[in-house]
Amino acid sequence: MDAHIVLPTIDGQSFASLRRRATPRAERYALGKRLRKQAPRSALGEWRAPDDRPDVVDQIGVSHQGRVESLIPVRVGRMAASPYGFLRGTAIVMAQDLAGLPATGIRPVICGDAHLGNFGFYASPERDLVLDLNDFDEAHPGGWEWDLRRLTASIWVAGRQNSATEGQCESAVQSCVATYREHVRWLAEQPLLARSFERLDLDRLHATASDESLRHEITRAAERARRRVSDRALPRFTEQGETGRRIVEEPPLITRVSEAEAEHLAAGLDEYLTTLPSHWARLLSGYTVVDVAHKVVGVGSVGLRAYVVLCEGSSADDVVFLQLKQARRSVVARFVHGESAWHDHQGRRVVEYQQALQTVSDPLLGWTTVEGRQYYVRQFRNMKGAVPIDNLSAAALTDYAGICGRLLAKGHARTSGASMIGGYVGKSDTLDVALSRFAHAYADQTERDHATLVDAVKRGKLPCEPPT
Repeated sequence: MDAHIVLPTIDGQSFASLRRRATPRAERYALGKRLRKQAPRSALGEWRAPDDRPDVVDQIGVSHQGRVESLIPVRVGRMAASPYGFLRGTAIVMAQDLAGLPATGIRPVICGDAHLGNFGFYASPERDLVLDLNDFDEAHPGGWEWDLRRLTASIWVAGRQNSATEGQCESAVQSCVATYREHVRWLAEQPLLARSFERLDLDRLHATASDESLRHEITRAAERARRRVSDRALPRFTEQGETGRRIVEEPPLITRVSEAEAEHLAAGLDEYLTTLPSHWARLLSGYTVVDVAHKVVGVGSVGLRAYVVLCEGSSADDVVFLQLKQARRSVVARFVHGESAWHDHQGRRVVEYQQALQTVSDPLLGWTTVEGRQYYVRQFRNMKGAVPIDNLSAAALTDYAGICGRLLAKGHARTSGASMIGGYVGKSDTLDVALSRFAHAYADQTERDHATLVDAVKRGKLPCEPPT
């Protein structure tokens, strides 16, 4: 079976004109249903490492190219800490693995790194707290199956880490896939604009969660997220110096930059203003850069350039923290269109695909280039938060997995292909069962790969600094 089935150009030039009638939903639905003959749903459960699978440690080495050398031990340490940490940090490995698996060829915009930890809280422009996908470094048009496979594998790995039984892990995965399947079918029947306004705010999230312990974790996580705003960050991240307020260093995670580098970054922020809607550019230009520091974030992103910028308004307590985060080519890209580049600016790619997948986004999202490197820019403290995965009981994990499946379906349906995906996934649990087989097998693979990484560290092949 071919890894990817090339669909007829059913969308054609549908995104370029309002004078061309779109292909009817019923026809798209029927096309999706016919794809079951070419790519049976049961085939999506397949996983066996091919004999010519690239060496995992070598792939990690490739992903380290171009990163800050001194931070690579921190990155390796975070991946070596657990199989779940390994999965989070190795999108490059899973992209290589998924590229060779059966797929329908339906390609909406995907997250590209849709593991369980990449769903979280943030503030809407109206300052409402919402839950959605929240990491888009690897976002790109691609197979919807890729996102769902990565999400289900992460659920099984996280379940094992939380001491869930194999049966409980299976239940959580099937909850995720069933909810994805049902929600994408429902969204495919909605008007396009109504589909685009679908979102999960805190009230709807509480109503959706059925497990009492999960509702408790959601409440606690939401309370923490509401406190994560710029003015509350001042006493934690800054101190008053002789020349004004400065970001506090915590080497190697938060480090100062040279005056020359700070000036380059400030100039880059001036360029960034031109990528914002005029209202937000005008508002933000009322602030002044007063300090810049490099701050390590995440697992997969460790070693890429990521800066926090403290900006002050007309008074010392009127502040906003901005984050510049280096953007590189998505790990998905070469499996979709080879080595030819679709995107002139990777920061712009991240921003535009984030806005495509999220119902509401940070209004200060933009992009810039600094000394030849491409960045996207966003608010650093924007009520960001997450449900702590390691605190979830088996029942709560099953409930939360369903919520994440729903959010993933919403993201895919906002871009393209919802009717075709809906026709393909169908009403039965065939896909649920298939992807639970995949998730189980890939969780085993992740544990083997993690052991390989740990062994490489012990043999001195990779530098490692254990997480603090």
